[in-house]
Amino acid sequence: MNAAHFSGIGMTSARTRGRLVQRLIAEGISNQQVLKAIEDTPRHVFIDEGLSHRAYEDTALPIGMGQTISQPYIVARMTQALLESGSMNKVLEIGTGCGYQTAILSKLCKTVFTVERIRALHMQARKTLGQLGIHNVQYLFADGFNGWMQNAPFDAIIVTAAPAQIPEKLLAQLADGGRMIIPVGQTETAQELILVERQGDEFKQTVIEKVKFVPLVSGVAR
Repeated sequence: MNAAHFSGIGMTSARTRGRLVQRLIAEGISNQQVLKAIEDTPRHVFIDEGLSHRAYEDTALPIGMGQTISQPYIVARMTQALLESGSMNKVLEIGTGCGYQTAILSKLCKTVFTVERIRALHMQARKTLGQLGIHNVQYLFADGFNGWMQNAPFDAIIVTAAPAQIPEKLLAQLADGGRMIIPVGQTETAQELILVERQGDEFKQTVIEKVKFVPLVSGVAR
């Protein structure tokens, strides 16, 4: 990956990122910290160079292995929902993918604990985030359904693929007062983005909006 790819020229420039931020504001994203994190993060370095001209479109894009980099609006919406309601010292991310959502979170919390089940994506995300100078992320190659019990409880959990129902193991790893943002649904046409807020042994669920994510799959792919 050459220096120009990281610094951003033409369609990958800071000006282009600024236009994306303006679109997100028009779509209802209002948290200034989230908008600043997106403006400062070069999305084009997380995708194949052949798609870099589309990096700042508000759309999901393929990253290989049957996975996608999420639409910037969805990244912003999920992150904003977590920030609105409490501490972000320890955040668990299920589904590292290419590492773009991880990068956004790294600018907004003390430590990100991120889990990825596909080894090639796990390794590439570590490399890309390291090249960007992001060092407050801990990585785990494992089945995301299990979370990361050794580092629980978490102030917040963000899940970037959709299970049929909310995994009990993830609920158990939420701190009291913590919250989780997760897409849930058995098919891509019937998924809802849900905010879960824990108060003691009670879990309040709020539907945010309809979404479309790849399914959350158990096991690992080496």
